[in-house]
Amino acid sequence: MNINQEQLNIFKTVMETGSFSAAARQLGKVPSAVSMSIANLEVDLNLQLFERVGREPKPTAQAQVLYEKTLYLLTEIQQWVQHANALSDGLESTLSIVVVSELIHTEWTDYIALLEQQFPTLQLDIFSAPQEDALRMLMQGQVQFALMFEREYLDHRESFIELKRETIVPVVSLSHSLAKQNQIPLETLQRHRQVIVTGRDQHLKPELLFSTQYWRTDNHQLALSLILKNLGWGLLPLTMLEQNPHLYTQLKILDILDITPQLEYYIDLVWNKEAQLGQASQFLIDFVRQQRLKKVQ
Repeated sequence: MNINQEQLNIFKTVMETGSFSAAARQLGKVPSAVSMSIANLEVDLNLQLFERVGREPKPTAQAQVLYEKTLYLLTEIQQWVQHANALSDGLESTLSIVVVSELIHTEWTDYIALLEQQFPTLQLDIFSAPQEDALRMLMQGQVQFALMFEREYLDHRESFIELKRETIVPVVSLSHSLAKQNQIPLETLQRHRQVIVTGRDQHLKPELLFSTQYWRTDNHQLALSLILKNLGWGLLPLTMLEQNPHLYTQLKILDILDITPQLEYYIDLVWNKEAQLGQASQFLIDFVRQQRLKKVQ
C-alpha cells in the first residue's frame, strides 16, 4: 500500500465538492485524473469509497469514516511540513523557560501567548523553581530563559532585560503575636521565625533573609500554608494577595520600623549570553527590548 498526500487531498476534495468534475475544477486537474486517483486509492485500500450510480458519485459509509481521518492526517502533515521549515530556518526544537516561584502570579503568560502566536509549532517547556535553582538551571543549559528577580551579584555569563517591578510584602497570620504590634523594630522581627522561599541547596544562604531562625521551602504556596498556620512570618508577592482578596482577612502586612514594608524589586528576563540562541529566543529578546524602549520613550 503506497498512499500519498495528493491522493488524500483529492479524496478530501471529492468528499467536499460532491463530484469528480467539481473536485477537478477546484484542484486544477482534468476529471479523468481525479477519477483515476480515486480508483487507485480504492484498489490500494481494498475498499469501495464511492457508489457510481447516477450522475454523481455517492460516498459509502467507509468513505465517511475515512474522511474524518483524512482531515486529521492532512492537518498533521501540514503542521509537520511547517515545523520542518521552521527548524530549517533556525527555530529551536524546544524552548524551556523557568519562572521563579514568587513570580507565578505575575503576567508572565503574556510572553508565552506571544510565542505561541508567532511560532505555533514550537514545543515549550515551562518550569517553576526558587531563585537560586532557576539561575543554576539557566547556567547549566537546562533552560534558555529565566524569569527572576534582580540579583545583587551577576554571573559573568548573564545577560538580561528588565521587564517590570514586583512588590513583596512581609506578612503574618492575624493570630501571630507580631500581628498585635503596629510598628515592629527590625530587631524584634529578627527574633521571630521566618518562612522563606529559597533554593534546595542547603549550603547557599537564602536571599531576603532577615531572621536568625528560619524554615526553608521551595514554593510560595507552601510558604503561605505555613504562615497561615501561625508557624512564622514571611515575604509574599503583593499580587498574590491582590488576586486572592480573602487573604487580607487572614494575614496582616507588617509595618516594619525604619524600612519600607513594601520591598520593590525588578523582574528580569535572563539568558546565558554564551549559549546559542534559536529563532524564537531571539524573537522574544527583541520583542521585550522594543517594549522597554516604548516605555522609556
